[in-house]
Amino acid sequence: MALPPNILIVGGGVFGLSTALSLSRRHPSSQVTVLESSPTIPNPHGSSVDASRIVRADYSHPVYAKLADEAIERWRNTEWGAADNRFIQSGLLLVYPEGNTNGKEYAAKSYANVKQFEGNKVELLNSKKEVIRVAPAYGEELQVAGGYVNWGSGWSDAEAGVRYVKSLLDKEGKVSFKTGSVKNLLFAAGPERKVTGVALEGGTSLTADLVVLATGAWTGKLVDLRGRATSTGQAVAFLRISNEEQRRLENMPTILNFATGFFIIPPRKNLLKIARHAYGYVNPKQVPVPGVEGATMEVSLPETGVPVPLEGEEALRMALGQLLPSLADRPFVDTRVCWYTDTPEGHFIITYHPDHPNLFLATGGSGHGYKFLPVLGDKIVDALEGKLAPELRDLWKWPAAVEGEFEGDGSRSGQQGLRLMEELAKTKKAQRKAVL
Repeated sequence: MALPPNILIVGGGVFGLSTALSLSRRHPSSQVTVLESSPTIPNPHGSSVDASRIVRADYSHPVYAKLADEAIERWRNTEWGAADNRFIQSGLLLVYPEGNTNGKEYAAKSYANVKQFEGNKVELLNSKKEVIRVAPAYGEELQVAGGYVNWGSGWSDAEAGVRYVKSLLDKEGKVSFKTGSVKNLLFAAGPERKVTGVALEGGTSLTADLVVLATGAWTGKLVDLRGRATSTGQAVAFLRISNEEQRRLENMPTILNFATGFFIIPPRKNLLKIARHAYGYVNPKQVPVPGVEGATMEVSLPETGVPVPLEGEEALRMALGQLLPSLADRPFVDTRVCWYTDTPEGHFIITYHPDHPNLFLATGGSGHGYKFLPVLGDKIVDALEGKLAPELRDLWKWPAAVEGEFEGDGSRSGQQGLRLMEELAKTKKAQRKAVL
């Protein structure tokens, strides 16, 4: 399928840059422009900018497990993972606590899927004793009942990965970059509601024959995704550790408790990261309904530059007590809220908009998009060309709207519906009481 001559990609993160790279190589006659709100790439407020992301084929869903295995082959055996900690194959230890049926079932499905790809790199661990045998640095006080280890998985410096794609685009020189914040989409007059470009904050605009929205957690401001996608904030914290602790932990596998959503990635430069893959915080805002004069809607949108609320800090400390008790009382040197674009079942949205010609969406990462970076762009261009593999097309199609909270893919935990600003207000109140 031929693509139009002028293509605008809004968003310079994982989805946007990978699409630009594949488009520029497969459709060299098209003029591809990437519009990014930040003057620097990676965007410091994007989801793939801190120290590390898990790179795993460990999925309970076989299609994602297969696609992740394809991506890991690139991370492992090509320039994608060759330098700058873009891929460190330290393994993934997926565990579950005593008495948690959901966590045990997810681990069993994930084990069965990944065993097909990684073979003897994957080992079932039926007891706490076996878990400690493969990862002794986590200590005898580790509170788990079992799990498995996949020595074929690892982690990646996400910021370095995004920088790498940007460097390829700069070197090849086929893609133009512009800086600006999108205010709204531009629509042609008439019943078709065809998208013709974007209006920018400040009064200027950009036009294109095809607009690709790769805007992550900000997409809900530009397209009405109510019931189809929402932005959620996830708790992330960093601890300073000693040289001895660095040596002890740096070669351990990432530990991930899918029953609780907490994970710890091996430290580097004496910083240890702990995070929660949960239902997260919502941040409701009133915004105009895109393309509907005078109408407004409430959607969750990112709030940047805020710390993790007390609720999140306490939850992270509890997780440390379960997974790495020796550091449970260590002060956090930094916290941040990482913004996901969640969908009802955790599937990406990679498809043309059903109601607006010339508008394509590449979003809905649901907290697990980064690992696919080496292969994601080609899959998105396959979808643009109308030849995406059926199993991916079925997962990434325009989703039906659902009522109420999203359940995701079964890997989330915690309380649903926590409001970020309310939790931050509770935090300030608790801090004032502590001073008194």
